[in-house]
Amino acid sequence: MSQADGARSGAVRAERLRAIREAPPGPATVAYFDYDGTVIDGYSAGAFYRRRLREFDVGPVEMVRTVLSGMRGIRTDDDFKEFLAITLATWTGRREDELARLGRDLFRDEIAGQLHPEVWELVEAHRARGHQVVMASSATRFQVQPMADELGADRVLCTELEVADGVLTGRVAGVSLWGPGKAAAVQADALAHDVDLADCFGYANGTEDVDFLACVGNPVAVSPTDSLRRLATDMDWPVLDCASRGGLFPAVADVARTAVFYGGMAGGLAAAAGAGLLHGSRRTFVDMAGGVGADVAFGLAGIDVEVTGAEHLVSARPCVFVFNHQSKFDVPILMKLLRDRFTAVAKKEAAAIPVWGQLFWIADVAFVDRGNSRQARQALQPAVDKLRHEGISLAMAPEGTRSPTPRLGPFKKGAFHIAMQAGVPVVPVVIRNAGEIMWRGAQTLRGGTVQVVVHPPIDTGGWTAEQVGTHADEVRELFLDTLARWPELRDGGEPPR
Repeated sequence: MSQADGARSGAVRAERLRAIREAPPGPATVAYFDYDGTVIDGYSAGAFYRRRLREFDVGPVEMVRTVLSGMRGIRTDDDFKEFLAITLATWTGRREDELARLGRDLFRDEIAGQLHPEVWELVEAHRARGHQVVMASSATRFQVQPMADELGADRVLCTELEVADGVLTGRVAGVSLWGPGKAAAVQADALAHDVDLADCFGYANGTEDVDFLACVGNPVAVSPTDSLRRLATDMDWPVLDCASRGGLFPAVADVARTAVFYGGMAGGLAAAAGAGLLHGSRRTFVDMAGGVGADVAFGLAGIDVEVTGAEHLVSARPCVFVFNHQSKFDVPILMKLLRDRFTAVAKKEAAAIPVWGQLFWIADVAFVDRGNSRQARQALQPAVDKLRHEGISLAMAPEGTRSPTPRLGPFKKGAFHIAMQAGVPVVPVVIRNAGEIMWRGAQTLRGGTVQVVVHPPIDTGGWTAEQVGTHADEVRELFLDTLARWPELRDGGEPPR
């Protein structure tokens, strides 16, 4: 997306958010979201098919039929039925719970990375207004339900499959929701829940969903096909173009950006190693590697970091910095922000991450076996000692693991126990859109700007062990509030604090 296109998309994005905020609050307003091509960039069925290809579970006849179907495209109800028949033939006789597990695994490992952040923001805005959110898709429940759960959708309208004794029969239960079937399902849903479609919102990307979009009062074409774009223009429907999520293969520019970024980090490390040897100090090496290496890498890769509340990064050290964790890229972001005299606690699997694992080891990170609570306590004690006796701050992700989407996970209490035991404050660092630069499973970087809000230090002096869980929940609410109010920045509002 060019800079001009990005500006236009940003304007439409802001206008759509305003329209949601101005809509009547409460569950009488429903937002219906198409899935493939709308909520995600691409098609969820592709992830299922690629898994079978990797497992050599696709025969030559099926492969030819699938390729021909893909080349022809799905333009009519008969085309969709033929495509669905290919899928059902491979699922016939398989257990429903087995396919549900497969859907969740593929969502976590692959499909979640295709989520359009722009659409996530729309969903969050609807939920903030108390609107109902409904997924309406021609795909099967195995494909749609994991994303619906992540979005907090109230219900799912999809192509249901017939199940007998927990096993798929290979037949559709009822009708498919492709084309007119989706419009009919949305109308029936509105009738069943006593809502007026004139007050509702609809989001879709394909011409097959024209009837669906036409039946709601607030239709939006999301990254539409050329034919839907022309029709939306004629109908005066808003068109929201989302940034590409990259597809199966990373763009050449992203590969080059990643190489330049790691090259910059390596250059910073080399300079830091020289300074460390000159001063005979491992700490000099670690601090310089983090600050200088990150500055060089970010500059060369063209990735910016906008910080609100930067003064709180230095005002209360030593402290425990807590941050939301969505990407491997969180690590260099923290290196650039915190710069010196800090270390971290990480799960032991992080030691295997190329480059970062070695840096963690050099920086004296405590690797914790989360399955062994006794070992975890022993591993955390050196971190507490660094806070107390060495003045070294600690950076921790209370979620414990990276989230596959922008949704904030539950906060664990470890970071807050450490801060209380060491008698130091907690400083919340809220990171937005790191996942857009490098999503959970990606190996390459995209360009863009990471936005960060650093909140004032939170005193832990009066905390008790029994209250730590409550304080952790309060800090999580602060993160949720900050993330929810970020769109106000585009409307000229004050930065979230």
